[in-house]
Amino acid sequence: MSAGIDGGDGDTATVWAAFGDLMAVMLGVFVLILLGVVGAHLHTAAKLEHVEREQARLAAQRETLERALAAPLAAGRVTLVDGRIGIRGSLLFPVNSDALQDEGRALLRELAAPLSGYLSAREEILMVSGFTDDRPVLQGNRRYADNWDLSAQRALTVTRALVEEGVPADSVFAAAFGDQQPVDSNDHEAGRARNRRVEIAPVPRPRQPQATADGR
Repeated sequence: MSAGIDGGDGDTATVWAAFGDLMAVMLGVFVLILLGVVGAHLHTAAKLEHVEREQARLAAQRETLERALAAPLAAGRVTLVDGRIGIRGSLLFPVNSDALQDEGRALLRELAAPLSGYLSAREEILMVSGFTDDRPVLQGNRRYADNWDLSAQRALTVTRALVEEGVPADSVFAAAFGDQQPVDSNDHEAGRARNRRVEIAPVPRPRQPQATADGR
């Protein structure tokens, strides 16, 4: 009789031990799931916070630029879209040329002071981008290989003019996009005229690499 009872106690202990192991495994799985959920939530919250900070930065940038460029914006000589200052190509240059017109130089002179003031309070620099329509450069015009070349020369001309008017040389650089990134259709003259443009956009200043102990 006692042997039967002893066997029952052993079986019960085994069952409880197995049950305890199962609960430990389930608890471990639950903890892992909980950690995963918490980690995902923290990651999402961090991404959301980054997006909100970036949106706030862009909004502040836009408001500051709008105040700085109030006069040329009101006169319709420039546009401001998503922080990018747009200038019609016809205001700056003759057709198929990178020679700056008097009206264009006067506008850049007007922009230089407010842009310099804007940059002085921020870790940003100006990217001057040249754009063209999709029409090839005029035949016989050997100065430019193609629209990429024309847009590059125009961007460089504007960059140099801004530096001459007081924008720090280390705070502005040129970029060329040719007929890429049109803002309107190239199927009609009005659209092509809009696509021939120069844009000036503030971008974050690249961080300077830190020198090592040996000065390299």
